[in-house]
Amino acid sequence: MKANNHILGVFDDPDAATTAVEQLVKNKIAIKDVFSPFPLEHVWKKLKMKTRIPYLTFTYGALGTASVYGFLYWSSVINYPLIFGGKPTNSLSFVVVMFVLTILSGVIFTLLTYLVREKLWPGKQVNLPDPRTMDDKFVIVIEKNKNMDEALTKKIDDLLKNSGAVEVNES
Repeated sequence: MKANNHILGVFDDPDAATTAVEQLVKNKIAIKDVFSPFPLEHVWKKLKMKTRIPYLTFTYGALGTASVYGFLYWSSVINYPLIFGGKPTNSLSFVVVMFVLTILSGVIFTLLTYLVREKLWPGKQVNLPDPRTMDDKFVIVIEKNKNMDEALTKKIDDLLKNSGAVEVNES
């Protein structure tokens, strides 16, 4: 992050951070990001953030099911059919394998999509506004723009402090 380009509100309590998000949204102040040691789903809702990951996971699972069924059908019915005691070659024995590989393909491809989307790779340098967000602090980041005057900066500081911020910094 560039120097003196952000206002950081540091909180000890997730409820205080949520209250601060509510106050900032109510006052139409744009929040760039919220960092926390664990996910805060209710903050996503308040910031009106959405994700398409569940839809992608379903798609990956459906494609995994279709491809596993196609491979099992081809290998058991078309390529090398074996008839055991008059049982049909295309039977329900596929179901367990298809179920397990549906879950496996959904998980693996969702993880890969997440890593590519977030540009995460081994050895990448982390850019955190405050390293304490990995332990026990909650940080709200507000980007300062050219139109932000001293009065608005003071209003943001007051909103953050009144909501329970233990620190308000500029970075």
